[in-house]
Amino acid sequence: MVGWVKAPQINCLEGSTFMVSDLVGDAAPDPDEVLGLFYRDMRHLSRWQLAIDGERLDTLSNGEPGYASATFFLAGPGSTVYQNPALSVIRERTLGAGSGEDLHEKLTVINSGREEIVVELSMTFDADFADLFEVKDRQLTKRGTISRRVRSHEIELSYQREDFERRTIVHAQGARLSQGAAVFLLRLAPAESWSRALQVSFESVSPRVEPVAAGGPPSSTSNRPQGNHRDQMDAWLEAAPELRASWDNLRHTYERSLRDLAALRLHAQALPEGAAIPAAGLPWFMAVFGRDSLITSYQTLPFVPQLASATLQVLARRQALVWDDFRDAEPGKILHELRFGELTYFQDWPQSPYYGSADSTPLFLILLDEYERWSGDTDLVAQLEPHARAALDWLEHHGDLDGDGYLEYERRNLDSGLANQGWKDSWDSIVHPDGELASLPRATCELQGYAYDARIRAARLAREVWHDNTTADRLERDAADLKTRFNSDFWVDGDDFFALALDGEKRQVRTLTSNMGHLLWSGIVDDSKVDAVVDHLMGDLLFSGWGVRTLAMGQPAFNPLGYHDGTVWPHDNSLIAAGLARYQRREEAGRIALAMLEAAGYFDHRLPEVFAGYPRALTEFPVEYPTACSPQAWAAGTPLLLIRVLLGLEPLGHDLTSKPYVPRAIGSLGLTGVPGRWGHADTPTILTTRAAEAFDRARRRSGR
Repeated sequence: MVGWVKAPQINCLEGSTFMVSDLVGDAAPDPDEVLGLFYRDMRHLSRWQLAIDGERLDTLSNGEPGYASATFFLAGPGSTVYQNPALSVIRERTLGAGSGEDLHEKLTVINSGREEIVVELSMTFDADFADLFEVKDRQLTKRGTISRRVRSHEIELSYQREDFERRTIVHAQGARLSQGAAVFLLRLAPAESWSRALQVSFESVSPRVEPVAAGGPPSSTSNRPQGNHRDQMDAWLEAAPELRASWDNLRHTYERSLRDLAALRLHAQALPEGAAIPAAGLPWFMAVFGRDSLITSYQTLPFVPQLASATLQVLARRQALVWDDFRDAEPGKILHELRFGELTYFQDWPQSPYYGSADSTPLFLILLDEYERWSGDTDLVAQLEPHARAALDWLEHHGDLDGDGYLEYERRNLDSGLANQGWKDSWDSIVHPDGELASLPRATCELQGYAYDARIRAARLAREVWHDNTTADRLERDAADLKTRFNSDFWVDGDDFFALALDGEKRQVRTLTSNMGHLLWSGIVDDSKVDAVVDHLMGDLLFSGWGVRTLAMGQPAFNPLGYHDGTVWPHDNSLIAAGLARYQRREEAGRIALAMLEAAGYFDHRLPEVFAGYPRALTEFPVEYPTACSPQAWAAGTPLLLIRVLLGLEPLGHDLTSKPYVPRAIGSLGLTGVPGRWGHADTPTILTTRAAEAFDRARRRSGR
């Protein structure tokens, strides 16, 4: 992670291109901030600064009218309490407005004074072509050459290292150009305004195919939806179910989640026009991630099922075919991360793609089944049968390192691979209660739950779609055996909870964590153990009042600001809530859902990747985690899965069923136009006691 300083920022986002600027709209080199414009995992603008007569402007207001656009209202420099500004400037920025990858920035200068003014407006710029990993690690060591060339109305900045080349081209019609600035001399009469647009385009030139998994397709910019960003967003929102809710906070959070999910889409190669998968999050993770894309697609299935279809196809195409220690790849394994920057191109880093994830492969099988249950798309399940069988083979053989029937992980790339390969993938996340790191290889508990669920789901697909009863019977027997052994080997007698993991010596890692909530989601928990698990999850040590912590208070390893050792993760809580509902603990699921949705209101209706694990009674508001991604895909997917949990939505054959449990504080709740194999269906609108009382009061006031 990079630093702990977090300044106010405005983001623009379009596919693999994003820009992060300050509240003035500027970006400048700063070791504590991720400022600049990034394209395909490299920074193509490290400086983009507007000035009047060489001085920085003052912020009046700003906003993000769309995910790919931002607007900044600025005042000329030198304004004081005794002198009103006469000069104002509007910056209107849009990403991807042209036919390809580009940035458009329209500048408007207004003279509201009573006298003519003559000013020099300048835009200074630079490109350090830093790989995103160099920015993240604050280690900029370029091995190539940066050059600059000024032409009539444009400046080209380029970077070349052997056959790898990137270019940034700044177009500034009518400006006086130098290698690092575009300058306009303005003479404005009273009430006169001036406008001019700057355009920045980006190019990636690589004669050879960028490295991919064996058998995978080359990477390239793909087809994108046609029309402008507003039309695309309107179509996206219109296709999603309409939420009927009396709680303003929930309505705003729902819409914000849908908008963020639209913004985070990566338009993938070789899929039908418009198909896209969710990237993980801004700023560090605007890339294909197996685990994140799979979980986000699961969360959003009742709302935007096209994400699941695209995710399954993209990940299947990149499924590993061979052993590769550098990339931690094994046949049948689903990728963890895919990048296209300089460091992966030259194999300084393994993300081309990297397969260091022990959970992406079972999650692929889980999503494949869940997608078919909702969509009825048996054609895709039949098409992906070879990939599903390869994933099962990995699950049963390569993923079990010592043949004990459990999924374990241990990285083979010791230089740049991930030490932890479950969702809690920070280096210190799998620890004993005293903070001692668990020895390798590690078999975390939730991996076993995913493996169990993947077998059960693959058995259904084998029986009903692939017409292979022999495989289905075997998978069901193996799943039953796994469940029996797991409930014995991972259960901490006396303390009555599931161990976080088995370490390399097969010792229980007896740390109380949120991971066991995922076991409810997978269905691997014996009925006799459910009450104890739920009591721990909802007790004061794990439940902060805003959500379930990643690691319980009272243990030496606990830190409310530890990335995976005491914080609260929204997506973690959404899966826990779904697990509670699976075991008919609907009241507890409702408590988590309500807490999460209340927390969203404190984050401008956008749940962040993670927030601090302080007790609610201590702070009375959720405390921000300083370097959390926002927006982040599975955080954006969290409110959607929680709505599904509250309404108890489940596909049953060709029908959508609903068994709701909505906390009184939420009020009325329903959905119109839920997509699925039934076409589109409406849910009953649940009128809770609170909503019913409000309805009765309104009816009495109206005299009806």
